[in-house]
Amino acid sequence: MSYFNEVFKNEILNVSLTSWFIAQGIKVILTILTKKKFDLYRFVGSGGMPSSHSSMVMGLSTAVGLKTGWSSVAYGISLVFALIIMYDASGVRRAVGKQAIILNKILEDKHRHIPIGERRLKELIGHTPVEVFAGALLGIIIANLMI
Repeated sequence: MSYFNEVFKNEILNVSLTSWFIAQGIKVILTILTKKKFDLYRFVGSGGMPSSHSSMVMGLSTAVGLKTGWSSVAYGISLVFALIIMYDASGVRRAVGKQAIILNKILEDKHRHIPIGERRLKELIGHTPVEVFAGALLGIIIANLMI
C-alpha cells in the first residue's frame, strides 16, 4: 500500500495528470459550446483543442525544471521528450488524420455504387500547431500553479 501512497505524493506526476485531465475537460466544454452537444468521448479521445499530449508533457517538463533546476539533466531529458511528443502530435499524427479524411471520402464514393461494410476511419487524430501550442501553454501554467 505504501507504493500507491508514494506515487500519489509525486508532485511531478500529479502536475502531468492534472494537465492532461484539464485539457481533456476543456475539449468536452468546447464541444458543448461549438456543437451544442455533450460528447463524453471527447474526454478520452485524441485530437482537438487543446492538445492534452502537449499539455501533459509540458506540464511534466516544466514541473521537472521547477523541482530540479533548468540546467538539470532531468529537465533536459524531459524537454526533449516533450518536444518530440509535440512534433509528433502536430506532424505525423496530423498527416494521418488528413489521410483518414481522404480515405473516408473514397469509402463514401464507393458506397454510392457498391455497398461495402468498411467503417469510417477516425479523422481527428493529430493537432494543428495552435492546438499543440495551447496544450503546451496550459501545461506550463498548471505546473507553475501546482509546484
